[in-house]
Amino acid sequence: MHGPALTKLATAFVILFVVFRTLEFFRCRQQRLPILRHGFLTDLSYWLFTPFVTKSVTRVCVAAVAIPFALVVYGKVDRAMLMQSFGPAARLPLWAQAVAILIIGDFVGYWMHRAFHRGRLWQFHAVHHSSVDLDWLSAVRLHPANDALMRVASTLPILAFGFARVAVASIVPVLTLMAILVHANLDWDSGALRGLIVSPRFHRWHHTDEAQARDKNFAGLLPLWDILFGTYYMPRNKRPENFGTRTPVPSDLIGQLIFPFGGSRHASNVYNQDVSRPAA
Repeated sequence: MHGPALTKLATAFVILFVVFRTLEFFRCRQQRLPILRHGFLTDLSYWLFTPFVTKSVTRVCVAAVAIPFALVVYGKVDRAMLMQSFGPAARLPLWAQAVAILIIGDFVGYWMHRAFHRGRLWQFHAVHHSSVDLDWLSAVRLHPANDALMRVASTLPILAFGFARVAVASIVPVLTLMAILVHANLDWDSGALRGLIVSPRFHRWHHTDEAQARDKNFAGLLPLWDILFGTYYMPRNKRPENFGTRTPVPSDLIGQLIFPFGGSRHASNVYNQDVSRPAA
């Protein structure tokens, strides 16, 4: 781990902690979470683990799939292709490329997210759903395999269309901040735009363990996909209250990393109860 990288991580953590803690004070006292809420130390471990380990694993996986894919589609892989503009989509204005990337990526992400709620993939995604005290820091609780598969799936169509690298890079900070925001312990629901853009309340319904909202609100940015495919759930005068999953995911980082690859017989039985419900 490099000193400058750790300094950036620490600085970002302090800024986000102060911002979201301040916003949380606008909620009534009983809806606020304690600073050392349940799972805080585990999520803090992910905050340090993800940039150095998970992202490295993801980069290797993306390269392992993207390079052969580019060879098949374009017949070559060179520095210009990887670092600059190289495909038909690169002829579009950068703003149009950014919009197209957001739409395509969110569509792919929607279906991948649904896939992670079924079958064997659920064991990896259950790690993310194991937070019972949900706030902005819960966003980083993600198994490396979950992150890698999602990134590979979203990278392939972007690579196939040949978007400019600068257009891709421009939206990464936006998506990162959005992912953190929607996990925040806030009641925001985007108001009149609730059907156009995701919000903390929209995504917190996705994380609730309440039966009526299970397998709902899969979109990461545009609720349009949930509306079109019947998985939208946003009651106007109700808020999610209980979070987590019946799947018995370990509470510590190491346990969560190992969990999808094994676990007790009891854990497998409970898991099977979770995934036996009809596909969303």
